[in-house]
Amino acid sequence: MNYKIPDNLLYSEQHEWILLDENIAKVGITDFAQKELGDIVYIEVPNINQKVEFMKVCGSIESVKSVSDLYSPVEGIVIDINEEVVNKPELLNQDPYEHWIFKTEIKNFDKYKDKLMSAEKYREFIGE
Repeated sequence: MNYKIPDNLLYSEQHEWILLDENIAKVGITDFAQKELGDIVYIEVPNINQKVEFMKVCGSIESVKSVSDLYSPVEGIVIDINEEVVNKPELLNQDPYEHWIFKTEIKNFDKYKDKLMSAEKYREFIGE
């Protein structure tokens, strides 16, 4: 299978991506994740001002096939939620990189950044 994997993002082993803008991270799920899930019908997201921890569950994504945990690939405080995705979760199937899920003000990034993958490493990780 051919997956879209943008080079400007970092990736987690649980198939989330992050786009860094100084100390703010946009978080979403990868093309691999949305294809594995199938048709996404519901998403549970963290609340604004909620503390999220590196690789801890912070929500869930429900598809017609299964329910999958949503992990935070960063540590910090949630500062924004993509309401469009909450109201129309199927947007994640259309373009999981255009449609981010939440934004976090990052804390302690140096502590865990080496556990995230470049696009090249993520391609190897999923066998691309």
